[in-house]
Amino acid sequence: MGGSNGKAMNRVGIFGLTVITIFFVVALLAPVIAPWDPAEQHQAGPELTITERLQPTSEHPLGRDDLGRDLLSRIIYGARISMEVGILVVLISALIGTLIGAISGYYGGWADQLLSGFLFNVFLSFPSILLAIAMVAFLGPSIRNLILALSAIGWVGYARLMRAQVLKVREYDFVTAARALGAGDSRIILRHILPNAIQPLIVQASLGMAGAVLSEASLSFLGLGVQPPTPSWGVLLNDARPYLRTAPHLLLFPGLAVMLTVLAFNFIGDWLRERGGD
Repeated sequence: MGGSNGKAMNRVGIFGLTVITIFFVVALLAPVIAPWDPAEQHQAGPELTITERLQPTSEHPLGRDDLGRDLLSRIIYGARISMEVGILVVLISALIGTLIGAISGYYGGWADQLLSGFLFNVFLSFPSILLAIAMVAFLGPSIRNLILALSAIGWVGYARLMRAQVLKVREYDFVTAARALGAGDSRIILRHILPNAIQPLIVQASLGMAGAVLSEASLSFLGLGVQPPTPSWGVLLNDARPYLRTAPHLLLFPGLAVMLTVLAFNFIGDWLRERGGD
């Protein structure tokens, strides 16, 4: 039974890795892969209705949007935004959370009470997406402010996880031996504790990528993230709303891109968690 579950998880993990690899390659090679400039407008004949102009053609296999821009090219370039936001948000959040969590767990006492007992709970008391919306609305909609807002709400999960790991690892014999030999706190944390506490953070980072991609699409859909004419999957979904009945493919393909990316990162996270528990 366990063997069949392990094989199933391996297949799920391989599927997730394959999908994410494809999206990363597409994002990196977007200028080469995209058949058209994502901002170029291709006007159809005046005899066509707006619904007919949106339909797929041989030159535009996924159709065009209401301004005549190729949907396939905009989805391809949208992968760049999603991957960029996901990577930067996870890196910033993980660095901040790891530092704060390590300090809280290693020193304990008043530092732990201040950080884990007060600061963590303050951030966790607000719904994360509402806090991100409030921050972006205050700072102004842009990709930089979007990354800052998502990082500001995302570090807490890494900090709590790192604190729990440090509380466990700091009691190990090799940490006690290093302290007895005169190693300083920074050396103990960096050389002995973090390498033995980092594995759960890798799982958290994979799940964090999924959350960052979904949050970016949500905020861009609301007009608080990436601003037009920059192509983003959330922007594409928002632009397609008026044509949901007449041209549902405008909503379907960006939605599938978001769904596959989030699903793949979650699959990778579950796979890594399963492997870590073996």
